[in-house]
Amino acid sequence: MILLNNPRTRRRRLGVAAAAAGLLAALLTAGPAAATPDPGDSPATREQVSKSDAAEAKAAVASGEIPGTDEIVHSDNIEHLANVPKEAFTGLNSDLAFQGKYAFAGNYDGFRIFDISNPKAPTTVAQVLCPGSQNDVSVSGNLLFLSTDSSRSDNSCKSTSQPATEKSSWEGMKIFDISDKANPKYVAAVETACGSHTHSLVPERNNVYIYVSSYSPSATFPDCQPPHDGISVIKVPRNAPEEAAVVNFPVLFPGEGPDGGGNPGAPTNPGVSKTTGCHDITVLPSKDLAAGACMGDGILFSIKDPEHPKVIDQVEDNVNFAFWHSATFNQKANKVVFTDELGGGGAATCNAAIGPNRGADGIYDIVGKGDNRKLVFKSYYKIPRHQADTENCVAHNGSLIPVKDKDLMVQAWYQGGVSVWDFTDSANPKEIAYFERGPLSTATLQIGGSWSAYYYNGYIYSNDIAKGFDVLKLSDRRTDPAKRVHLRELNVQTQPDYFD
Repeated sequence: MILLNNPRTRRRRLGVAAAAAGLLAALLTAGPAAATPDPGDSPATREQVSKSDAAEAKAAVASGEIPGTDEIVHSDNIEHLANVPKEAFTGLNSDLAFQGKYAFAGNYDGFRIFDISNPKAPTTVAQVLCPGSQNDVSVSGNLLFLSTDSSRSDNSCKSTSQPATEKSSWEGMKIFDISDKANPKYVAAVETACGSHTHSLVPERNNVYIYVSSYSPSATFPDCQPPHDGISVIKVPRNAPEEAAVVNFPVLFPGEGPDGGGNPGAPTNPGVSKTTGCHDITVLPSKDLAAGACMGDGILFSIKDPEHPKVIDQVEDNVNFAFWHSATFNQKANKVVFTDELGGGGAATCNAAIGPNRGADGIYDIVGKGDNRKLVFKSYYKIPRHQADTENCVAHNGSLIPVKDKDLMVQAWYQGGVSVWDFTDSANPKEIAYFERGPLSTATLQIGGSWSAYYYNGYIYSNDIAKGFDVLKLSDRRTDPAKRVHLRELNVQTQPDYFD
């Protein structure tokens, strides 16, 4: 039995004060700069909130309406098995990837490798220091790939941050050999236009293709000139990763003018990000499909020829979506879940003032066949627990939970925690389990919470920005069949065919 309405469940009236209304107005009218990419892109990790919001958060804790600072609450079908605290000397935790008994956890100063053979007691195998926002991580065979999306003095792991105006500035992809998990070796780097905020792998037997997502071109950065309306495609020979190179830059948003095509953003579409690239792409190699979350646009494209992806449909939501952030296919490839990262991951958007349709997931059915397939909007999903105005909370990274004939997903919501939900009925999604901590603070808005929450070989793994690596066990008749599915490798943005 899931006690979603127990006394500790967050269903209170938060964010309805004048200050919260002001935040809503700012988010609705702001241009592209308001939809910042992810919290670590800004050096600020704390933000003052109004006295009334702080007082309301403290009162909610005192009355038991919300958990106290760092207190853990969860539904009855979730068990918290383990937490490995974040290393004090590393930056914000970011994305996750998996291979065999290992989990690879990115952070803004590098990445960490965990042995998860005993989910109740994960151990650190290696901590690699290699600074460069945001260090999105993925693995394929003996290779690990790391995104660098900040201006660095060079491509080494000893580089320093420097202004983008410097001619020597570097950003892009780094490649490591992880054949020895305890001693990863840096073997190659590839500079890409506007760096690499995230990336997605299209693996083949002899090569790995990398789709590099980046955006916000700068006329002052030598390698990032507008218009920037495509993605970089890197080809990595498995047996010679040092020969990795950019082989194409397909334009996904062709158009006239200095900014190319895509959503023009404000002032044409107030509160919506102008499309200057993609934030994230999810590929489904078994179906030759990919879905792109591209700031002001969501796209569906064919990857039959991985070096030349072809857009087959493009959608916008200029009412409720501010920043198209990520995408997840269902197993049958007849649905896509897109996330809206309203406020860039650094704002309190899970409150009554923002409402249930903004900062949420958008569920789209895929109808038609071949290159005539279309994305058709069905509904929104947002966690049903309001959060304090001192908690950054918005839809973020998640993965499928593999159960045949069901569409189940686990998802991170920053300080909104981890939500497990069912979208089998596209028009009526519902939550079936959750895990969360109380606010990091009831006085200031501090950046924290789950960046990524993924299901892998029977367990849920979450990388919490501030608190570290969490392992959760989900016990529910609706999700239990997934425990029989075991993968050798999982990069969530390269979705496997779970039942092939």
